[in-house]
Amino acid sequence: MLAPKKVKFRKSQRSDQIKGIASRMNEVSFGQYGLKSMSASWVTSRQIEAARRAMTRFIARGGRVWIRIFPDKSITTKGNEMPMGKGKGAVDHYVAVVKPGTVLFEMSGVDRATAEKAMGLASYKLPVKTKFVIRHH
Repeated sequence: MLAPKKVKFRKSQRSDQIKGIASRMNEVSFGQYGLKSMSASWVTSRQIEAARRAMTRFIARGGRVWIRIFPDKSITTKGNEMPMGKGKGAVDHYVAVVKPGTVLFEMSGVDRATAEKAMGLASYKLPVKTKFVIRHH
């Protein structure tokens, strides 16, 4: 699973609201086809890995997959039945903050039908609404 090797601050602030639409990473840059988010959410490293596995299994050693998002925001949790106070909990997992319009995955080296089906399988694993997009030349 994806996680940062080194961070400036171990625990990040929460900021629950994800405002606006993506002004970067909003076009297919590396591959021929892409999976673009239509809603905002946190995507965990487990969800990214599950989606990647679903795609690579379906294309079966054909084509290439790019993961455009990286989970760099740390999420902390405290143990069950902990009283209030006593500081912030330990880092539990990492998430990628995804805005509407962000390209999550890209793919090339396969035909359109295969890419569309593979991206569809990946989208079931993600907490955001997505759509299949094609690179504009």
